[in-house]
Amino acid sequence: MGGVKPTILLTGVAGNLGLRLLPLLADYHVVGVDLNPPATDQSLRFERLDLGLEASCRELFLLLKEARPSAVLHLAFVIDPLRTGVLDLNRMWQINVAGTARVMEAITEANRDDSIVQKFVFPSSVSAYGSDLPEPVTEDFPLAAHTLPYAIHKREADQVVQQRAPALRGCSVYMLRPHIFTGASVQNYLIGAFRGAPNGRGKWAASLRAKGTRLPCMLPYGRRYLENKIQFVHVDDVARLLAYIVGQTEPEAQRLTVLNVAGRGEALTFARCIEIAGGKLMRVPSKWAFALVLRFLWKAGVSAIPPEALPYMTSEYTMNTERLRRFLGDDYENVIRYTIADAFADSFATTTPIPAQSAAAR
Repeated sequence: MGGVKPTILLTGVAGNLGLRLLPLLADYHVVGVDLNPPATDQSLRFERLDLGLEASCRELFLLLKEARPSAVLHLAFVIDPLRTGVLDLNRMWQINVAGTARVMEAITEANRDDSIVQKFVFPSSVSAYGSDLPEPVTEDFPLAAHTLPYAIHKREADQVVQQRAPALRGCSVYMLRPHIFTGASVQNYLIGAFRGAPNGRGKWAASLRAKGTRLPCMLPYGRRYLENKIQFVHVDDVARLLAYIVGQTEPEAQRLTVLNVAGRGEALTFARCIEIAGGKLMRVPSKWAFALVLRFLWKAGVSAIPPEALPYMTSEYTMNTERLRRFLGDDYENVIRYTIADAFADSFATTTPIPAQSAAAR
C-alpha cells in the first residue's frame, strides 16, 4: 500500500491469536489494546485498557476518535481462567460479554457524526452452539451453549454482536465461529488433555511436570465416545482469515456476516486424535465416573480442565463450513492452509514459528 498506512485497532493484542496476527499486519499501523503489553518486537502503539470496567467504554471511544482506525478486531476474551488468573465468574463475564458490548458501544458513538470504523470483527466460537449437535450445523443453527462458563459467555457475546450490529452506523460486522484452536503455540484445555499435560496450579501438578509425567487421555467405556467426531482450526489460519477480512477493499453494504471456521477436510474421531497425539487411552466405567475424575483432578490442582467441560469432551459437535469456502472463493486454500488433521498434529510439534507475511494479508 502506498502513502500513509491505514490504522486498525486490535483488542486482546497480547493473546496468542493477537501475537500470531501481528506479523500479517505489516501494511497497517496497529493500535493494540490489552491489560498487559504483548511479548513482541512488532512495531505498534500499545494502550493499556481493562474492558471489564465500565469506564473503558468512554476511554475506547476517545481512542477511536483520536486514532481513527478503519477496522476494529475484538479478540479480548478470557478463555482459560487458570492461565489468565481471572477466576471470578462475574469478572470473567464483565470482560467477555459486557466488554464486547462496550467495544460496540464505543464504535457506535465514534461513528455518530463521522464514519471512522468501517469494519468490526469478532471471533465467537463453535462452543456457542452447545454440545452434542445432531449434524454439522450451519450458521443459522440455534445457539445453545450450556454448563461451561466460557461457552455460555461466547453465546451471550455472540448474541450481543447480532443485536448491536445494525447500530454501528455504516460499519460492516464480521463474526467468526471457529472450532477449537490448534498449533504448537496453542494452550487450551482440550489440546492440553490430548497432550497429557498436568497443567493445573497445584503442587501435585508441578511435581508431575518436573518428572515429565504425561497423563493418559480418559474417556468413558463405550465405542461411541471413541467414534465421536471433532474439528479443529489452526490458529495461524484464523490469523490469515482475520488479515484477509481487514484487507478486503471492495465496497460493502452494512451487514452482519457470520462464518463457521474449521480446517479443510474431514473431521477426526476422538480415537484418531489420541492416535495422532501418541497418547495412552484410559477408560473409566461411565460418564458419571468420568465427571468424578474430572472434578477430583480439578480440585486437586492437577488439571486445568474445568469439570463443566464434560459435555464438550463426551459428545460430537461439528460445523458446516461451506459458507466460509464461498466467502473466500479462490483464496480458500491460501487462507485455510491446514487440513483438520494437519492442524491437530501441529499441536504436538516442538517449535512455534511466527507466520511470515502472507499475500492474504494485503
